[in-house]
Amino acid sequence: MQRILTAELDLDLGSSVDLIFQITAAQGVPLASEEITFTQGERVYTPTEIVDQSGSRLHRFTGEAGRLEVRYQATVDGQISTSRTSDLEAITYLRPSRYCQSDEVFQQARRQFKGLQGHDLIAAVSDFVATSTAYTPGLSHGTDSAVTTLMTGQGVCRDYAHLVIALLRAMDMPARYTACFAPGLRPMDFHAVAEAYFDGAWYVIDGTKLANRQSLVRIATGRDAADCAFLSYHGGYVGLQRMRVDAWVMPDVAPDGALETLWAHDADPSAPVTDDFTSLVQFA
Repeated sequence: MQRILTAELDLDLGSSVDLIFQITAAQGVPLASEEITFTQGERVYTPTEIVDQSGSRLHRFTGEAGRLEVRYQATVDGQISTSRTSDLEAITYLRPSRYCQSDEVFQQARRQFKGLQGHDLIAAVSDFVATSTAYTPGLSHGTDSAVTTLMTGQGVCRDYAHLVIALLRAMDMPARYTACFAPGLRPMDFHAVAEAYFDGAWYVIDGTKLANRQSLVRIATGRDAADCAFLSYHGGYVGLQRMRVDAWVMPDVAPDGALETLWAHDADPSAPVTDDFTSLVQFA
């Protein structure tokens, strides 16, 4: 499955500022081509690439005052094998974090999902968050957490992911946050999903049910959105003037020349995925 990814950001920098971007496909995603540029008039910035322990790629440089144009394009061709998760990593994803306060939702999770484990728990949490939360673009704030979403019953993809993660951690199942490109997503944007760790495999959970999980491409992985922000900055003002994200799947051609079906029904919420989210044999 070949996927085309693009991202365009136009920023207004008020002064010299330290910029850190996470907008590229993660390390290990099989890329047929990739280009990222940071330009300001005739000036082209060369960032330092930093790769974290999860394979997220951060691009960092100091930008000067003025309009900065960021352009990213990549072609993903193929899939990546699943990497081993260490005991330390699994422990990290059991702990409460800034936006996923599993300790604060502990009592409700224990009542709501009493007696459930493994795949049954993953499916139950996915269904609960999907049915109890209304997708409401424009009403969510960057400081909203899993507790906020549980109280208000509304949010966007990051809020769904945070709530799923908090509930799973409260049930002693490691869970993590993943930012990704999502071909077919409407409205199109950077997307966020949760992943649950069970029996040596990570299972993707998209509480919004807005994207086909078989075509997702990983950008960044962490405890919550604080670890996976597409842009963070320090020491100055940054205004986001424009952002455009797109991702789509190039159709495969069957032997008889007919196009294969790309968007099969995606009904199994507990399907295991490899590191770029291409399904394993258990995926429906």
